[in-house]
Amino acid sequence: MKVRARAATPRARRRRPVSDAIVLTGRTIRLTRRNLDAVLTAMLPSIMLMLVFVYFFGGALHTGTEYVTYVVPGVMLLCAGFGSANSAVTVTHDRTGGIVDRFRSLDIGGTPILAGHVAASVLRNTVASALVFGVAFLIGFRPDVGPLDWLAVAGILLMFILAISWLSACFGLIARSPEAAGGFTFLMMFLPYPSSAFVPIDTMPGWLHGFAQHQPVTPVIEALRGLLLDRPAGDSAWQALVWCGGILAVAAGLSGVLFRRRTA
Repeated sequence: MKVRARAATPRARRRRPVSDAIVLTGRTIRLTRRNLDAVLTAMLPSIMLMLVFVYFFGGALHTGTEYVTYVVPGVMLLCAGFGSANSAVTVTHDRTGGIVDRFRSLDIGGTPILAGHVAASVLRNTVASALVFGVAFLIGFRPDVGPLDWLAVAGILLMFILAISWLSACFGLIARSPEAAGGFTFLMMFLPYPSSAFVPIDTMPGWLHGFAQHQPVTPVIEALRGLLLDRPAGDSAWQALVWCGGILAVAAGLSGVLFRRRTA
């Protein structure tokens, strides 16, 4: 007696991309566990820069408050951005190494593949950010915040990590090699410098003020600084959310188009 196979129901088909993304997230996390030196490499520059600025240059820089208190929000964003940018390398490695072709042969779509990288990046960089916070507390960082402020800080930081992770996925699809994709990590490591991360913008040359004030990193840093130091952040909070939301929307949409073109 022949048994006819059941066709997948629409409801089952809707669930499949989510389950694929969860499985692929687990795969990326396992790869990260096997390559802990890459995680340490992502965290150590931020920690070392914080120690260098606080102990070597902090006495000569005047920011209106203790320098460790001023610099920690910028270092947090530097760590989050640099770590999230590493997703560009992992995406390019999968695409050029043939694993994406194997996933496509299993009828796994582009969105679950990229979402797996992004979700793993968010988890990985959340842990890294927490460790950097721990080091900051050890060297004297004492924020004056309540539970709601901590939630707001976590929300803005997670939004930034998510946006940069999707943007990294786009660069990973564009780059022709993992080495070329590594250039995006340099960009994200450089971007916090022409901002209010390490010194006030008004101490910079006048021709740099426009870029420093209106680039996406500055409002995120000012929003975090205002929340952590319990002082008015002005329009920085909503500007940070607009920047992160805009980058996320554009990058997520563009990544789908790039994936179809790169894997056609």
